[in-house]
Amino acid sequence: MDISKRQVGKATIVAVGAFIVFGVVTALIPNPFYIRKVPRTPLDYLFLSLTSGLLGVYVAQRSNSVDQNDSRFAVLGSAGGFLAFGCPICNAFLLALFSSSALMTYLDPLRPVLGVVSVVLLGGLVYVRYSRTCRRCRAEDTTDEALSQGGEPSTHQ
Repeated sequence: MDISKRQVGKATIVAVGAFIVFGVVTALIPNPFYIRKVPRTPLDYLFLSLTSGLLGVYVAQRSNSVDQNDSRFAVLGSAGGFLAFGCPICNAFLLALFSSSALMTYLDPLRPVLGVVSVVLLGGLVYVRYSRTCRRCRAEDTTDEALSQGGEPSTHQ
């Protein structure tokens, strides 16, 4: 899989941007705009870092791929990650749907599980895209090698 400098730059911007935006909105990065009502934990920072990094890798792969039908998994992984490291009672949407006591009782204990599921989803997406692209690269290399030796291209993998 060939990744250009432009794709690496784009992926870096997405990863750092996601880290900053998600970090500020969830108040994991202290700021005067948002006040976090639930204490920060090392797991919150871990899930923030992994989600942002995997989004960057996904963007680098997406730029290089013809098959782009799996973006819904990236959205689900990102949303799950956001819920995993975000403050449950600071989220106005969740607070409008549920009471703060329900969020603290039911969602807060599940945040680590949600974080693991979202990271596994994003990591699995990155792995599947990489393995699919690698198979395609190997097939192209075999075809190029056969053609350069004057033979017929190989049709099996």
